[in-house]
Amino acid sequence: MNYRTMRRRIGLYSVCVGLGTVALLTIAALTPRQWHASSQQSGCKFRVYVSGDWMHTNFFVPVRMDGFDWSQHLNLATIGKASANYQYLQFGWGDRIFYVETPSWDQVSLSSAVRSLVLQNPAALFVKGHIAVPHYPNETLKCVSLSKANYIKLMHFLEASFQTDRQGNKQRLSSGQDGDSSFYDATGRYSMLRTCNSWTADGLRAAHVNTPVWGALAPAVLHQLKETCGCDQ
Repeated sequence: MNYRTMRRRIGLYSVCVGLGTVALLTIAALTPRQWHASSQQSGCKFRVYVSGDWMHTNFFVPVRMDGFDWSQHLNLATIGKASANYQYLQFGWGDRIFYVETPSWDQVSLSSAVRSLVLQNPAALFVKGHIAVPHYPNETLKCVSLSKANYIKLMHFLEASFQTDRQGNKQRLSSGQDGDSSFYDATGRYSMLRTCNSWTADGLRAAHVNTPVWGALAPAVLHQLKETCGCDQ
């Protein structure tokens, strides 16, 4: 076998492996973990919201609900200036440098995007206070009702995502891009194998909500989310 033939075969093999990997990941992204997931409908008292676009997903949860009060677990005054008026908190997880230094998707640089995907990087939590759950333009918003027990499990998952010091204090990194949000040191490391959407899927699974087999893509997570409550508040 001459060098040119060998190089062609290696190239063909690489293309086949690449296409096969893409196909498998696509199937995993579209396949639910549970084919017959049970509804947790409970009068919509314990409901959470998930909002996302083609890249990123966030949780929106009440500040106070029977069984869990965020003001007892997080100093709301460190989030933003209007903490006394917050009724909901937004939580998102991601690459620390990319998250903190990128105000919007249209300002993403190729080098920072590649670094976020290729390397394993420290993570950050984005927390923003809201008077009401926002319906961001160009984002899908879904509302899911949970049992009280599973609602509390999700709250514990969110709280456990904060990195703490030896005294148990949550570590604030910086303010967000507005006056009502902040970044905090988070547990875990971001990579192409564990993205912001993987974190969202992990939280949903902690609350026994159906998720895709591979939850690294925002559309896949949102596709598997079945609304059990309307998104009106």
